[in-house]
Amino acid sequence: MDIGQPRSSLVKLSELDVPLEEGWQDIRNLDVYDAADEQIGIVEDLYVDREARQPSYLVVSAGGLLGVGKKHFLIPVEEVSRDVGEQQRVTVMVPKEKVLNSPEFDLDVGVPAGDLQRAIDAYYGQR
Repeated sequence: MDIGQPRSSLVKLSELDVPLEEGWQDIRNLDVYDAADEQIGIVEDLYVDREARQPSYLVVSAGGLLGVGKKHFLIPVEEVSRDVGEQQRVTVMVPKEKVLNSPEFDLDVGVPAGDLQRAIDAYYGQR
């Protein structure tokens, strides 16, 4: 893939009709923390490359009360690691504030547009 080119074959894992290449990559519903152990939110879904069956972005929901005021953020999978200890969770390699200040994502819009993918990748210094 060329640098700056959006991933055109993205689909939500919740809408994918085939499993991921590796089952352990399904990290939906895991809590998300930053490296300083501050909770950010929860992995609500994943955007997956349909052909490769590999995750590309986490959809993280944060904030709000009873769903009101909740915001969604896309985080490239390259920015996270899965902790497989007693508490299964995901750790983001950037501070909580960086995630919360990243471009907001409207979950109802569907697959993120190419310009948003490029903005997210540039924000996190990916690709």
